[in-house]
Order: sequence, then C-alpha cells, then structure tokens
Amino acid sequence: MNNALQAVTAILGRIRVGATVAFMLVSGMMAIATPVTAQNFNFSNVSVEGNQRIETATILTYLGFGQGEAVTAGALNDAAQRIRATGLFESVDVVPQGRTLVIRVAEYPTVNRISFEGNNRVRDAELGAVVQSQPRRVYSPNQAEADTAAITQVYADQGRINATVSPRIIQRSDNRVDLVFEVFEGGLTEVERISFVGNRSYGENRLRRVLETKQAGLLRAVIGRDTFIADRVAFDQQVLTDFYQSRGYVDFQVQNVDVSLTRERDAYLITFNVQEGQQFEFGNISVTSEVTNADPAIFENALRLRTGVTYSPELIERDIARLELLAIREGLNFVRVDPRVTRNDRTLTLDVEFALVNGPRIFVERIDIEGNNTTLDRVVRSRFDVVEGDPFNPRQIRESAERIRALGFFGNADVDAREGSSPDQVVIDVDVTEAPTGSLSFGGNFSTDNGFSLLAKFSQRNFLGRGQALSFNLQAGENSNIFSFSFTEPRLLGRDLSFGLDASYQETDSDAALYDTTTAAISPRFGFPVSENGRLVLYYAYDFTDIKDVTSTSNFITDDEAKGAVATHALGYSYSFDTRRTGLNPNAGVLFRFGQEFGVGDASYIETTAEVTAQTLVLAEEVTLRATIEGGYLAFENDDSRISDRYFLSSRTMRGFDAGGVGPRDLATDEALGGNAFAVARLEAEFPLGLPEEYGISGGLFLDYGSVWDVGNGASAANVLYNDFTPRTIAGVSIFWDTPIGPLRFNYTEPLDVQANDQIKNFDVTISTDF
Repeated sequence: MNNALQAVTAILGRIRVGATVAFMLVSGMMAIATPVTAQNFNFSNVSVEGNQRIETATILTYLGFGQGEAVTAGALNDAAQRIRATGLFESVDVVPQGRTLVIRVAEYPTVNRISFEGNNRVRDAELGAVVQSQPRRVYSPNQAEADTAAITQVYADQGRINATVSPRIIQRSDNRVDLVFEVFEGGLTEVERISFVGNRSYGENRLRRVLETKQAGLLRAVIGRDTFIADRVAFDQQVLTDFYQSRGYVDFQVQNVDVSLTRERDAYLITFNVQEGQQFEFGNISVTSEVTNADPAIFENALRLRTGVTYSPELIERDIARLELLAIREGLNFVRVDPRVTRNDRTLTLDVEFALVNGPRIFVERIDIEGNNTTLDRVVRSRFDVVEGDPFNPRQIRESAERIRALGFFGNADVDAREGSSPDQVVIDVDVTEAPTGSLSFGGNFSTDNGFSLLAKFSQRNFLGRGQALSFNLQAGENSNIFSFSFTEPRLLGRDLSFGLDASYQETDSDAALYDTTTAAISPRFGFPVSENGRLVLYYAYDFTDIKDVTSTSNFITDDEAKGAVATHALGYSYSFDTRRTGLNPNAGVLFRFGQEFGVGDASYIETTAEVTAQTLVLAEEVTLRATIEGGYLAFENDDSRISDRYFLSSRTMRGFDAGGVGPRDLATDEALGGNAFAVARLEAEFPLGLPEEYGISGGLFLDYGSVWDVGNGASAANVLYNDFTPRTIAGVSIFWDTPIGPLRFNYTEPLDVQANDQIKNFDVTISTDF
C-alpha cells in the first residue's frame, strides 16, 4: 500500500515540473515575440533646487525639452549631462516625481582670490600670467588642474623638472573659496653634458659653440641657456645642419637626439647622433635662359661663385639674389632663377646651373603690419625692397624678413604671404612682437691706461620708434672727465643713406701727467654703400683743443702750450670693405679701411689712416688665426703738429707698453712726445685650452711689431730719441674670458726687441673685441 502511494506521488511531481517548465518556455517565447515598450514621462512642472547664483531659467535652457512634452528616460539622462557639462555645478540630480521633474544641483563655489605659496625662484606675477582661473569666477577643478600643469611647465622651462604644484582650496563664507597653489620648487636640473656621436671632421668643442643649448658650468647662474628646453634642442638640430651644409656636407643628418636624466634626476645628458657624409665642392657653374631677351652671358658675369669653392647653399642664394636683381635692372620682370644642381659622387663636386625662367605674374597688393606698438610702420617697411604694386618675389620677401629680424627691435618677427583680392595679388602679413631697445646703466670702468672711473650711460636703439640710435655717455675718473653724445638715422629720406651726429667734451686733469687738456669736438656724417661689400662715409669735423697746466720742462711741450687753444675745421672720408659675412669662405674674411681728413683753421693738415685685417679658422675650426696691419700719417703745414695731435700707441694698438711708453722721447727730459706716423703689424692665434666650453675661457698667442715716429718741427737726433722709425717687437700670451660683464682679455707680454728708454708693461686687461 505504501509503495503504491509513493509511486503515485512521484508521477504527480513530474507532471507539475513539466507544466512549470512548459509555462516558462511559453512565457519566454511571448516575451521574445512582443517588443518592450520604453517608459515615457510627461511633466507639467519643473522644480530646481540648490541653485544660489545661477538663475533657474538659465538651468532650464539646458533641458532640451519643455513642459508637457513626452520625455524618455534617456532624454532625462542627456539633460542631466548637459547641465553638468556647463562646469557650474559640483553635482546634478534629475529626479522624476509624478508629474513634477525635480532638478537638484550643488553649485561650485566662487573663487575669492588666487595665491601662490613656496615660490621663491619665480615671482607671483609670472605664475599669474599662465593661470587661467580668475577671482570672482566659478571654481573649476579641471581648470585648476590645467593651471597646475602650466605652473609646472614654467619651472620645467627653467630646469626644475622636479618641481611639484598642488592646488588647494580654503572654504570661505557665502560659498566662496581661496585657491592656493602650493609650490615645491625642487633643485635645478641642468644640462650636465652635451656630446656627439658620428662627428669626424669637427670636434665636440667646436660643435658645442654652434648650439644654443649650453652645458652648465661656473657661470650657470647667468648663462640662462644651460637648462633643457625641447624647442631649443629642436632649434639646435637645425643650426647644426646649417653649420655642416654651409661647409659642404650636403648629406649631413642629425639621426636622433638622445636626452636622458641622470639617476639622481638632477641633470640632463644630451647626445646628438649625427652622420656627416662627404664634403662637396662646386663644380661647373653656368647660366642658361628660358626667357626671351635674357642674355645668359650678361648674367654669367654677375656670378661670384667659382669652381673649387666649398659648397654652401647660402652662396647659391646670394648669387640668385644678384641675378634676379640684375633681371629687374635689365627691365625683365617676373624672372626667377631656378638653381639646378647636378651631383658628381666620383669627384665630390656639385655642378650648378642657374636657369632663368618665367615666374608667375603676381603682384604685391599691400603690406599689413601688426604688433608694432612702438615702432613706426615706415621703419618696418624700409626693410622691404618692394612696395605695393611691385612684382612679387618670394626670395625678396624672405630677405626682407631677415632684415626686419636683424634690426634687433623685435623679439619675434613673422613675415608671410597670402592670396589677396584676386589670384594674381598677394598680401604680405608682418606680425612682430616688440622687444626692449633701450638701456640705462651706471657702473665703473677700469683701464690700465687711464685708471678707474665711474660712468653713466643711456642708449636707445629705436628712439621714439623711428629706428634711430641715440646715446649719452658720462664718465668721471681720477684722470679725466668725458661726455659724449651720438645720434644716427640709418634710413635718411627712406633710402640706404645714414646720417649721424657725434659730439664730445673731455677734460684731463692728472697729477701724474705732464699737462692737462680740454677738448671739444662735433662731427656730422653721411654713410652709404658703394658696392656689395664697400661703404663710404663722408663727414665734417670741428675740433677745439687747449693744452694747459704744463708741468713738463720739455721745450716741445711748453712750446705747444704757448700756441694757446687751437680750433680746426675738417672734411674727411672713410672707406671700408668687409667680406666677413658675405665672402665665399664662411671661415675667413677680410676687413679693409682707408680714410683721409683735410683740416684747415688754426692748423692745416692732412691725415691718412689705413687698416687691413684678415682672419681664418684652421684645424677643424678650433684655432683662429688673425693678421692686422695698421698705420697712420699726419702731414701738418710747416711740419707744425702739437703733442695733442700726434699718435700715441695705446695697449689696443700695440701691447706691452705703458701709455706713451713707446716712440719719440725728449732727450733732455725723457718725456714721450708722440709721433706724426705709426705702423703696427699684429699676428694672433686663439685656441681652446681644453677647459669645458661653458666656462668661456680660451687662450691665445700674439706677436706685435711696429713703432711710432716723427715729431716734426725739424727735430733731430740731437734733441729727440727714436725720432726715426725704430721698430719694437713684443710677444705674449692671452687669456680670453667671456664674463657676465663682457668679454675680457688678459695679456701677459714679453719684450723681444725694445729700446732702453721704452716703458714696458708686462700685464694688462682689456675688453676683448672681434675685428
């Protein structure tokens, strides 16, 4: 009986389970077959809660639907996202409550003030300039994070990559906050080493001098270029490429730049991996023409390139400019010069064919200048060789851009061309950023010739935005007082004609001197080019000189005092020829100067001066060789010059002597008399000393040979020593040091051939200057 009941129960259980499963399957099939209907809302009222500053109407504009419209749940979510995207609210909740939509918001606070803490190296004003968060505006966490990154970048640009910045808010009343950027500046991360891999022709010291980035060294506090800046390194790659290509390495490449940090993260290591390739020279140079009426022979005579010269793209550009200018002079507009280069790998030469072709007929519609708040438009326009209506030449525009940058008036100058009102018209846009052009300085000056003096100087290179140069110089010393004034207008009447005015007044008063002087001079001048490398200056000069308080017993000097004050008028000229920047060899150059002055008045004279200097770089451009020959001759009427007129060789002209330590001397008193003639030859070599390049210290050797002679007035060996040409020879070593106050030169001299009465000076310090 029990077994029968159990069997019946089991059967019934299976029947119920099967029915349940069947019901579920049927229900699932119905669900699949019947689509789900999305829930819709319809609100007759919208309530906004929590807003204090933001108007309710403003918030409702972001909903995207109006009252009474059917709205899906997705549309409600989109409306909430739009309100959050305004950045005005810390939280947004959209809650349907029956026929009412409730929007609950929590507003971000208002920024009360912004401050910086912990910044010592960078001023608040500099940091505030990069921060976009502003007082009385809504606080935005995203903007605060962006400001944090901007401040961090300011420190990174100064070499402090370990600097950290933390934004912090301080709650104030009325839902306001103070935004504080807490700065930990960290240590300075400098460029510890710059090295090169793959360089065979030039040493690391020479290549480092090309780069804008410098290694940190003794002068790290003032170098300002020993921190790692990515843009600067990118610029260094370009200047390195230009350096090699201007020396014939046409295949040169910077394959990559490896920048790494030391383990302590306190210094950068920069390695330039380069591939030099072979050095090429110019091969055959020719001119061909595709332009009617253009005679190639005429243009070929204008070329300066010659076979065998080391290849340089810059030299090609210069000859292209010459040929295109010649075409304009020949009345051939829209002529372009297309340089076609043929490579000869076997001979390592590049043949250049200058092809004269017809360019597009495009005209300059106008020149627009922006950003020049101080500099007048005409100063910028004067750098252009074209005006509105002239044929458009892209090369001329590039050259004009370089001339604008060379003015030194602008921190940045961009020149671009765009299409004008028609396809055959272009508009040239000039966008400049003004830079400081004036200076006012107070300081001291020391010269081994003149002793110590205080000085004040004002200079302005862009006076009143007119491109004019103006300077005043006041110097008060133990031996002399000097005032000088100089003014230059570089573009008189809008032409390449300069006008200048120089004036000076000087009094000497020294207990150690044999006499005192008062001198005054004024000289207007005009200068203009006479050739590609030549320039001529014409001037008038008025000079007043008085010798007084003579303590010397020399008859020569007392006779000069007895003549009283002397005033002269003079006309003169000075011609200079300079190939240092425009010659065929980038490593060599020549400077030649020649001038004469014709004086009348209380004294009549003709003064002739000349100088020629040649310089070249040798031994992979590590050593600079320089040779100078300089001389002058004064021809006075009746041979009647005074001691204030004659030449005295300073330490700049011939090293190794005290002021007045070489030349004719009074036989009776042994006092220096100066001479009407001088001639000096100087040979110099400058070379690295193996010290880190960033120290700015190099060495040199020099040899000076020359003399000053001829007192005039019928002087003879009976009363004057060394009145004839009596040469002296001085050898020495130099230490050059680029310091924060300027380049200094320390000379240590050794006389090789001097006279018994000469006054020797074995050491002096001068300002180092390039020739």
